[in-house]
Amino acid sequence: MTLLSAPEHPGRLPVPELLRTGGVHCAYQPVVELATGDVLGREALLRTPPDAGWRSPLEVLDAAEEAGLLGELERAAMSRALADAEAASGGASHTLFLNIEPRTLSRHLPLVLETLARRSAQVRVVVEITERALALDPAGMLDAAARLRAAGCAIALDDVGAVPESLAFIPLLAPEIIKLDLQLLRTLEDPETITVAGAVRARAEATGARVVAEGIETQDDLTRALVLGADLGQGWFLGRPHRVLPAGERHAGRLPRPHAPLGGTATPFEVIGTRRAVRLAPKRLLLPLSRTLEAAAVAHRVPPLVLGAFQDERFFTGRSARRYARLAEALPFVGALGTGLPTALPPAVRWASLDPAEPLAREWAVVVLGAHESVALVGREIDGPRSRHSAALGAPVGSPEDDEREFAFAVTHDHGLVAEAAQSLLRRFRADAPA
Repeated sequence: MTLLSAPEHPGRLPVPELLRTGGVHCAYQPVVELATGDVLGREALLRTPPDAGWRSPLEVLDAAEEAGLLGELERAAMSRALADAEAASGGASHTLFLNIEPRTLSRHLPLVLETLARRSAQVRVVVEITERALALDPAGMLDAAARLRAAGCAIALDDVGAVPESLAFIPLLAPEIIKLDLQLLRTLEDPETITVAGAVRARAEATGARVVAEGIETQDDLTRALVLGADLGQGWFLGRPHRVLPAGERHAGRLPRPHAPLGGTATPFEVIGTRRAVRLAPKRLLLPLSRTLEAAAVAHRVPPLVLGAFQDERFFTGRSARRYARLAEALPFVGALGTGLPTALPPAVRWASLDPAEPLAREWAVVVLGAHESVALVGREIDGPRSRHSAALGAPVGSPEDDEREFAFAVTHDHGLVAEAAQSLLRRFRADAPA
C-alpha cells in the first residue's frame, strides 16, 4: 500500500498515531428481538479515545482515506471487534454486526476477507451495506456481497427507506437482514412510509429476511416499529452502546443463512430463456413492447431500476437517449449497455461498454426491477440473412433491413428471474464507469 503524507487536522491525534497506539476500538449496541427482548447480536460502532479530538467516526474514516490508511483503520476496528466478541462469548454463539465502509469493500476487499477469516468459529458476522453504495458501485458491491457470503457472513442492507428508491435494491442484494432507516419511525402517518413498510414486509415474508427498526428511543417508537413490520430493533430504549461486551452473553436467535449469489456469469437471455418459453419475432414488432415496458416503469408504486442492453452504441440513438434521460429523472438507477460509447449519453444515465465478441453483445434486453412489480424482455439475435447479415453490412438504424432483424425472445414477470437478469447486467457497472 502506498502511503500518502498525513494531512493536518489540528488538535486531533493523527491517524498513524491512532493506529500505532491501538486507540481504535468499538462500542457495542444490542440488536434486540422485539417479541422477547432477547439480544440477537451487537453492532460494533467505531470509536476513538475521548481525548483524541475526533468528532465522529466518519471524520476519522475520511482522514484515514486522505492518509492512505483507510484499509488499515478498518482492519484495526474489525480485529478489535472480533477479538472482543471472542473474549466475551466464552465459547457460546455470538453475533456481531460490522459496518464496513463501501469504499473499503470496493478497494480493500482482500484485506477485509483476510481479517474475517481469522475470527473464531462461534462468532457469526453480519456485514452492513448501504443502498447508496449499491447505486454508486453496483458491480463492486455485488461482488463484495458474494465473496462475504462465501466467507460465511450474512448481509444487512442499511438505511432502507431513507428514500423510497432504495427499495429497488433489496431484490438485487437479497439481504438476510433489512435495516429500516430511523426516520421511518417518525413518519408513520406518511403514505410513503407505509409503502416502504409494505414492500419490506413482503420481501421478509417471501425470503425469511429479518427486519430491524433503528432509532427506537421510546415505548411509542417500539409500538411504531411493530406497526412497520419489524421483528428486531435498535435504539436507546432497548440498549445504549457500551464499550465492553457482556461476558458470557449467548446470541441464539434466528439468523437467516447466507443466500447463494444470483445470476453468476449467465447473460439475461441465458437466465430467462432457459426457463421461459422462447419465441421468434423481428425487431419492428419487439420495439413497441420494449418502449412500453420502459415507459410503464415510471408509473410503478415504488420506483424501480431500469436496465437496457442495446447490443451496440449505434442502437442507442438520440431518441433512446431522450427516453432514458426522462427515466433517469424519476428512477433510482438507469443503465444501458452496448459495444462502443454513445456520443449523446445523458448525464444521469450509466453506460457499460461490452466486448463485441461476448454473448451479451448479441442480446437486446429491457429489465425493470422494482420492490413489487418487475418485468424483463430479453432477446438474442438470430444468425441468418435477415438478421446479423444486414447488421454486418451496416444497415442504417430504423431502415427496413434493420427492422427485420430477427430475435429469439422471452418475457417474464417472475420477480426472482428478473432479479437474476438485473444482477447479470449490473455486474458490468463499476464505480468508475461513465455516468
